[in-house]
Amino acid sequence: MTMTRPFRVGQIVPSSNTTMETEIPAMLRAREAILPERFTFHSSRMRMKHVVKEELEAMDRDSDRCAIELSDARVDVLGYACLVAIMSMGKGYHRVSEARLHQRTIENDAAAPVVTSAGALIEGLHRIGARTISVICPYMKPLTQLVVDYIESEGITVRDFTALEIPDNIEVGRHDPRRLLEIYRKVDRTGIDAFVASACVQMPSLPIIQDLQDQIGVPVVSAAVCTTHQMLEKLGLDRKVPNAGALLGGQY
Repeated sequence: MTMTRPFRVGQIVPSSNTTMETEIPAMLRAREAILPERFTFHSSRMRMKHVVKEELEAMDRDSDRCAIELSDARVDVLGYACLVAIMSMGKGYHRVSEARLHQRTIENDAAAPVVTSAGALIEGLHRIGARTISVICPYMKPLTQLVVDYIESEGITVRDFTALEIPDNIEVGRHDPRRLLEIYRKVDRTGIDAFVASACVQMPSLPIIQDLQDQIGVPVVSAAVCTTHQMLEKLGLDRKVPNAGALLGGQY
């Protein structure tokens, strides 16, 4: 895709999310330091305060409105920035959501590719050839198990996981990413091909992705890293961001 203007990156964001509008721009701004493309960032919000299934389902119903609003701005790619909302709707639902939201942009005469963070995590893990992983989640244990079951339904074995059990989404966004450098030590990593530092787009992890990868010795990703990779792919751009782990190292 050849552009003379900046690429417009749209995000459908839970109303209480504070992380995707910082980590996605941070990665793409870092990319601007080494590659010529430029980006602008645009969001539309769905109401959600607590990470419980009922609020997630209600929020997901609002995603159509957000897709239409963002397509009014003629964004070049659209990201659905809530992994667990998609995964809680049933196995394989990211494909349904992506197709439906893309159709909303077509109906608004502003067709744009759609990435969900749930689908991006699955695709990112497949892209690096991960067959067995371990995962850190901020969710309560029942929702964490939903995420694990969803990942495994896509052909990836979850060796072990930890659920931090933080129900308030604002508190998830305030979690210190440096704590992950200690938390990961409690997770069984025997025989894993990759480690997911944050299977949640609200729990910050970008500042420690590269350090964690250096410590563990296998590729480390997060939902945000995988979403950035998929957005760049949809835009037809090099999937390269400095200090964001192997997936964005340029070889995938």
